[in-house]
Amino acid sequence: MEIIHHGAHQGVTGSCHQLVVDSKRSMLIDCGLFQGKDAKHREEEIEFSLTGVMGLVVTHIHLDHVGRIPQLIAAGFDHPIYCSPPSAKLLPLVLEDALRVGVTRNRRIIERFVNDIQRLIRPVPYHKWINLDGGLTMRFHPAGHVLGSAYVEFDHKDERFVFSGDLGTRDQPLLTPPVSPERADYLVLESTYGDRLHEGRENRAARLEAILNKSLENKGVTIIPAFSVGRTQELLFELNAILEDLGRPPKQSLLKAVDIIIDSPMALKFNEIYDNLRPYWSEEAKQVLAYDEQPLVFENLVTIDSHDEHRDTIRYLKKSELPAIVIAASGMCSGGRVVNYLKEFLGDPDTDIVFIGYQAAGTPGRYIQDTDWVMLDGERYEIRAKRHTISGYSAHADQADLVNFVSGMASPPKAIKLVHGEPPAKEALAALLTSKGFNVVPD
Repeated sequence: MEIIHHGAHQGVTGSCHQLVVDSKRSMLIDCGLFQGKDAKHREEEIEFSLTGVMGLVVTHIHLDHVGRIPQLIAAGFDHPIYCSPPSAKLLPLVLEDALRVGVTRNRRIIERFVNDIQRLIRPVPYHKWINLDGGLTMRFHPAGHVLGSAYVEFDHKDERFVFSGDLGTRDQPLLTPPVSPERADYLVLESTYGDRLHEGRENRAARLEAILNKSLENKGVTIIPAFSVGRTQELLFELNAILEDLGRPPKQSLLKAVDIIIDSPMALKFNEIYDNLRPYWSEEAKQVLAYDEQPLVFENLVTIDSHDEHRDTIRYLKKSELPAIVIAASGMCSGGRVVNYLKEFLGDPDTDIVFIGYQAAGTPGRYIQDTDWVMLDGERYEIRAKRHTISGYSAHADQADLVNFVSGMASPPKAIKLVHGEPPAKEALAALLTSKGFNVVPD
C-alpha cells in the first residue's frame, strides 16, 4: 500500500489522504477545507481522480477535515462515508451549516445534499474491525479530540497503516484521551502542537477565572471565540465547575453576577446532541452527572438563537456598558456571529479577547493574536482590546501527548509521516522523535 496526500501535508488545514490498496482500489481519509493562508490560490474543487475510490473515512467533524465533502459529492463521489456513531449524528449538521453559510441559501439544494450525506453515512462502532473491498480491514479508536473523533487502523495482508486524525490532549474533562495502537507499519501523525506543551488543567482554569474576573472588574465585554462543537461544550463544563467552586477554596463571585452568553445556534444544537451522547463522555464527566444533571447549563447562562436576538444583544451590550462574557463561533474568527462582536468591541480597551483554540496562520484570529489590526469583511479594524491565549484549552495533543502516542505502541512504527502542522511544529516534533530512535520520513 501507499499514501497520496491531497492536503494538510504541507500545512495545517485541508486534511485529505488517499490510501492506495492496489491499482484499482483506494480509500480517502478525510476531505477537509483549506483555511487561512493554506486557502490562498487554491480552488475548492476536487483536484484528484476519484477512479477506484471505495469510500471516505471521516476521523472527526471539524471543517478542516470534512469541509470539502460537498465538492467531493459534486465531483461524483457516491460511496460509503465511514465514521464513528457520534460523528454520524454530528456530520450532517456541520455540513448543512457550512453550506448555508458559505455556499448557498437555496433550501432545496441544501436538503438534497443533506439527504445524500445521510444516505452515504455508515456508522462504525469503536474497536470493531470491519471488512472493506480488496482484503482491506478497518478499525476506529477514540481520539479524544472532539466528541466522535477517531484515529483509524487499516490492515491489508501483513501491513498496518494508522492515521491519527487529530488527537486530543490528556486534560480534557468531557472526553477520554486516546490510547496508543498496538503497532503500525506506517503512521500518519498530526503535529499541530509539535513544538509546545500546554499548561495544565488546574492552571488553565485558574487563568481563565483570573482573566474573566479582571475583565468584569473593568466592566467590559469578554469575547471568547470557540468552535460550536467541542470547545464550547468543554468550556461550559469547566465554567460550571468554576462557578460552583467544585473542590476548590472560595473564589470571587463576580462570575455569578453577570450574563454568560452563548450566541451560536449551532452550539445550542450540538449541546443537545452532546447531552444525548453521554455514553461517549469520559468517566470523570459521568461522575459529575451523579450530582449535577446538567453540567453544560448554569443559572446565569443566556442562550441566543435568532439573528434578531443576536443583533439586539450587541446593541444592548453597547448601550448598557454592562460587563458580559460572550462565547460565539467561529473559533478562528473567520465567520459566524463572533465577527459582529469583534467589529463592535475590538476598539474598546475595556474589551478582552480570550483565545482557547488554535488560530491557523492567515485567519483573522491569528491576526488578532499577533498584530494591532485585522480585516473583517473587507474592512480594517484597529485593535485596542486586551488579548489572552490559554493553550490548555486546546483540543489538540501537545508535544508530550504526541510523543507518548508513538512511544506507547508495543511495536514501534517502521515509518512516521508528520502532517497537519506548520513547519516549526513539524520540525521540532520530527527532531524529538528522531532523537528517540523513531524513523520520521521527510516531506
